[in-house]
Amino acid sequence: MNQKIVGFHQDDVGDWVADLACGHGQHVRHSPPWSERPWVITVSGRERHKGTELFCRRCEEPIEA
Repeated sequence: MNQKIVGFHQDDVGDWVADLACGHGQHVRHSPPWSERPWVITVSGRERHKGTELFCRRCEEPIEA
């Protein structure tokens, strides 16, 4: 399920995590050559990506009863 980015924070090791509208988080690392996200390393880049949708795997997980 796609969810909008509403903010960002850094995890315990300094990697950036997108805060999603659903309440979940997703890492958005710039780690060439595997992940090309140079926008995540600047404040202006992160601001420009607020509102962008990311696929949230956790929203797709079955809910346990």
